[in-house]
Amino acid sequence: MTSGTSSEVAPRGRGRRPGGADTRAAILEAARKSFAAKGYDKASMRGIAREAGVDPALVHHYFEGGKAALFVETLEVPVNPTELIDGILDGDVDRLGWRIVETFLTVWEPPERRDALVALVRSSITSDEAARMLREFLGREVFGRVAASTGVADPQLRGALAASQMLGLIVGRYVVRLPALVAATREELVEGLGPVLQSHLVDRAATPE
Repeated sequence: MTSGTSSEVAPRGRGRRPGGADTRAAILEAARKSFAAKGYDKASMRGIAREAGVDPALVHHYFEGGKAALFVETLEVPVNPTELIDGILDGDVDRLGWRIVETFLTVWEPPERRDALVALVRSSITSDEAARMLREFLGREVFGRVAASTGVADPQLRGALAASQMLGLIVGRYVVRLPALVAATREELVEGLGPVLQSHLVDRAATPE
């Protein structure tokens, strides 16, 4: 029987990855897997850290905006929707619907952004996983957040109704390219859809008798 020697290497358990050049990439890869498997709502920062083999504090260090910021980066979206929502909410609630349409069009119009955003929408149409992630993210972090800020009744439903209007516009103007929507000016679209979003997201005060 042979005895062990000092040159033998003991099995090494999975430890936490220290911060370094590849740590951020490992977190992003773990996040992609987690979002794909669980969807946006059920994925957690702690679970993503565990999958990446890092301390949860490192995830927050690299992605200070939390789960929303991490999700946006995994999809390689060229803008952070949560930052845009801050701008939308910082204004008169009486013009909220119009401001949403104006903001979305401002984001989508530049050609350098449009290709990436159209690719994202196309993937959500053809992939159940992508559709679930986008649906949950828009519902919670974008339109759900706007609806909740106004105190509207049933904010998740009202936010979903608003999201359906904007997704319809995006698909019609940039993906399917309906001629009338393509030809419409930004001002026409803002004035046409602004009141619709306003009705979904802001409860009108009762008219005195």
